Amino acid sequence: MAISITPAAAERVKSFLTSRGKGLGLRLGLKTSGCSGMAYVLEFVDDLNDDDELYDVDGVKIIIDAKSFIYLQGIELDFVKEGLNEGFQFNNPNAKGECGCGESFTV
Repeated sequence: MAISITPAAAERVKSFLTSRGKGLGLRLGLKTSGCSGMAYVLEFVDDLNDDDELYDVDGVKIIIDAKSFIYLQGIELDFVKEGLNEGFQFNNPNAKGECGCGESFTV
């Protein structure tokens, strides 16, 4: 399983789950969107779906559905602060291109 998460992202996810007070883990998925075709989806998971796979990555439970996994193999989830901006970044070796605003990608 070639999915990784940086220490900064792991701490942020753990912090969110603690603040939320519940949750099994974090769903990493895809949806059709944007100028380039696909966009990442992050959401907290309380219950697994039938097609979900659960991975424990550096102490964080990552849930990925089978349909999204083929496009997410090898991805690294990072959390970056740049000035007043902060957010998750996706380093996906499968992405062939991104739109100008960085909201979507192609494979």
